[in-house]
Parts: sequence; C-alpha cells; structure tokens
Amino acid sequence: MTERIRERLKTLPDKPGCYIMRDRRGTIIYIGKAKNLKRRVSSYFRPGAKHAPKVRSMVDTVDDFEFMTVKNEAEALLTEASLIKAHKPRFNILMRDDKRYLALRAEVGAPWPRFSLVRIIRDDGARYFGPFPSAPVVRAAKDFAEKHFGIRECDAICPDAETHRHCLADVIRTCSAPCLGKISKEEYKARFDEACEFLDGRRPAVLADISAKMRSAAQKGDYELAAHLRDMLFALKEMTKSHFVRKSPTLDRENALKGLEELAKAIGLEKPPHIIECADISNLFGTHNVASLVVARDGLPDARLYRRFKISSFEGADDPRAMAEVVKRRYGPESTLLEKSPKADLFICDGGITQLRAARAMFAEIGVTDISTIGLAERQEEIVLDDGRENLLLPRDSQALFVCTRLRDEAHRFAITYHRNLRERAIRESVLDEIPGIGEAKKIKLLKEFKSLRGLARAGADAICSAVGVGREVAEEILRRIGE
Repeated sequence: MTERIRERLKTLPDKPGCYIMRDRRGTIIYIGKAKNLKRRVSSYFRPGAKHAPKVRSMVDTVDDFEFMTVKNEAEALLTEASLIKAHKPRFNILMRDDKRYLALRAEVGAPWPRFSLVRIIRDDGARYFGPFPSAPVVRAAKDFAEKHFGIRECDAICPDAETHRHCLADVIRTCSAPCLGKISKEEYKARFDEACEFLDGRRPAVLADISAKMRSAAQKGDYELAAHLRDMLFALKEMTKSHFVRKSPTLDRENALKGLEELAKAIGLEKPPHIIECADISNLFGTHNVASLVVARDGLPDARLYRRFKISSFEGADDPRAMAEVVKRRYGPESTLLEKSPKADLFICDGGITQLRAARAMFAEIGVTDISTIGLAERQEEIVLDDGRENLLLPRDSQALFVCTRLRDEAHRFAITYHRNLRERAIRESVLDEIPGIGEAKKIKLLKEFKSLRGLARAGADAICSAVGVGREVAEEILRRIGE
C-alpha cells in the first residue's frame, strides 16, 4: 500500500457511493460501488486479506483511487453501471454486458392505460418510475399496483371480449375488466391515476394498510401470510421511498432578516446583503461537469433567479477552475445575465479556500470589486475567508448560519438535479453505443440532428442514412434497437 493510498483511506466516509481505482499511469482499472465506502474500500488494503486472484491482481496494480458519495445504495448501483459503461475498466469483466435496470412504464396517454416493465427510458410521453437496481422490487410493485387498483395486465391496445377469453385476471377478480365494459373509461383512468400517485409515494395510507394486515396475520398465527406481506411491504417501500418528500425547516422573513444582520456583523459587511448568490459544482469523476447558481433575496431563496451551467472551458474534475468559469459567465464582459437578474451583494462558494480563491481571482480579473465573497466548508459548516482572518464557526442555532446553509443546500440540490438529468439522459442514449457501425462521432451527429431517441425513431431509415452516411442495414438496426 502506497503512502498516497494510506492517506486517501483516512478521508473515506461511512456513506454509500462509488469508487474508482487507477494504476500508476492514471488509467482507470476498476470501478465499484459500496453501501459503506470506508468499510468497502479499506477491505481491499487490509493486511492479511485473502482476496481471490483477480482481486489480488487488481489491488496490486492500484496506485491511487477516487470516490464520490451518493444518496443511497440504489443510486450507487446505477452510477457504477453508467461509469463502467463509459470507461470499461479491464477488471470489471463481469459487468461489461452493460445490464440495464428495470423501470416501470405508465402508458398515461393510452385509451386504457397499463403498466409495463422496460429497461430503456424513452422520451415518448409515457411516465416512468425508476430505473431501480432490484428487478424483484419493480416486479412486486407492478403486481401489487395492478391487483390493488384493478389495472389490466393484458397488452391489448383496446381490450375486448376476445381479449377476455385468454385472461384469468378477471376470473380471480384482480382486474376491473374494461374488456367486458364493467368499468367506464373515466373510472378506470381515475384508478390508474391513483396507482401512479401510489408509485410516486403520495399514498402512504396504502403502505400503512399493508403493515396493519401483516401485524394482524402474525397475531392470528398465519405466519406464511405475514411473511408474504412483510416482503411485499419491503418491496413497495423500496420502490416508493425515493419519491417521498422530506420537509425541511422553514425560514420565515423575520428570522431571515435577523440572520442577514448577524451575517453582516460576523463577516464585516457595512449592511445586511440584499441579494446573495451561492454557487455549487457537481461532477462524476470529471464527467457531466455542471454548476448551479442559486439566489436569495432578503435571506429567502428566489427560484426565479436560479441559473445552471454546463462547464465548457475544460474537461475533467477541477472545482476551483469550474468556480472561476461560473463567475466569468455570470459577471464577465460578455455575459448577458446582469440584464436578467440583479447584481449580488454577497457571493458564496460552496467549498473551501481553493474554490474561494479561484472565485476572487476571477472577480479581480474581470474588474468586479464591489461583491463580497466567502466560502462555506461543509465539514464543520465554517465560513471561509481569504483576507487574513481566521475562518468563522458560527453557533449551530445561528440564524446567519441557517441563511447560508439553506442557500448552500439549495445550490447543492439544484446542481445535483441537473447533473442527474444529464447522467440519466446519457444512460438512455447509450443504446446507440451498442450498434456496430455507430461510433462516438456518428452518435453525436445523430443526436444533434434528431434531438432525441424519440426524434430518431420518427425519422425513418432514409433520413438516418442521409444524416450520417450509413448503409440502410445499419439504419434499420438503429430503428430496431431504439424500438425495443
């Protein structure tokens, strides 16, 4: 174990995430996921660890590693798969088949809508839930939603009496039987909307009902039913938990103004800042490098003034450089954003001293001298200064700290949302990578020409041949793959 790795291990958090191993040349050799990054990554380098030959070979080759944290284990699985797809490390043999995870598709625009399981999310007007890394969880959620809300399982476009001849769902009374006219379109659509709300996490009473039935079955000694309900409850919670809304502390106007006064006094401003901007950088090991800029007016977030940026001046992971680009694009001489939103009184960098210095250097370069700047380090929620003064550690119950951390959290949320959207779009579009004869250049040209996979599907083989100069056989293969 090198000294570099020994020091890097000390920084690992007890959180879910992904890690990326590199050799002495900086080449990515292995990408993995972890429920607990500290425990998982440390296990590779534990003295006396008995690894399989393949793992031992990988560990012996590692010269450095990076890591990133995510919200949960499911996101770690999806992120790992997309990274392996992009980098194809030689030690990730088992995942080179690019397995896609299941999602639940709701055909909201169909005459008699239904649910279906898919592995590719398309821009087709349908509503999607997922993807989720556990196929049994998705299948159980689909099965429950259909039976509980009476949604049809058949794949007929307009179910009729002929459809019913081959169906058992009505016989066992799990379907509302639109094929026999037992339910009107309006009532069926209402049931389908309820099922979608449940899958979206907006019907917690349904889960409470299952939990009550599970306890009742256990009390009656029907342990087989209780176990079945327990497993179903677990699956449904896994399916819907990422959609539940968590309420955050509120910040009213009075406390916000109080916080601004405290903040101005703490950092030495002449008066409380009327407009505060906070910038956050988000990237995935240097890919999909994006930034957010959120705004508070009189201490309260003003979403109308939020901005997001796709970092364009360089590639790779360099947060200070990205922070400088945000400042330049917001306040530089070629920017038009000043015409659309008021100038900040205080600019907050989400991060430590390096991000703050990069921002201040860019402000100086473009000649902006009337905007105060500070950083906000996440580890201890310190106010970071770059003017000779020591960092400030405000009281945990300080309204000034609450103003800053709330805005920082908004910036983080806004950046992560944008980053996740770009990443998911890249995963959806990766189907083109699997088609022989379509390299990266042709893929980019296709997406630029037809805007999306949906537009590509509508174009037809002749248009595809003309756009990128491929043969008809390749064009038809493209249409077949994206239509699967």
